[in-house]
Amino acid sequence: MRQTQHTPVVVVGVDASENGQIALRWALQQARLTGAELHAVTAWEVSAAYGYVPMYTDVDLEGDARKQQDVALEQVAREAEGVPVVRQIVRGHAAEALLDAARDADLLVVGSRGHGTFAGTLLGSVSLQCVHHAHCPVVVVPRR
Repeated sequence: MRQTQHTPVVVVGVDASENGQIALRWALQQARLTGAELHAVTAWEVSAAYGYVPMYTDVDLEGDARKQQDVALEQVAREAEGVPVVRQIVRGHAAEALLDAARDADLLVVGSRGHGTFAGTLLGSVSLQCVHHAHCPVVVVPRR
């Protein structure tokens, strides 16, 4: 029986934060070292305030997320040379998107704190949820 070779997969959460950029760089290095494919995941959602979901007619949240990911990946373009990168823009909460993307992955990488966390916390809500619920090892890359 012929065995197929498994290509490792490293999933990384990509956002516009400084910590997100540090995590992206770490994930790229790990993917290069292990011969893995890098899955860059950026999530977006329409948040409801007080149970009210505003109707955005002139805002392209998915397009904004795509641009955010473009900028993040452009900043590490030289480091990404030779590493296969799969880009994913997902509608939904960041933690859920990352956990879904990492369901069959070999590693999930997140920054210690991204946008929308309380100052002074060690782990943000997204990284905390990933650590507790991922089906693969999780690396939380600290801020330098």
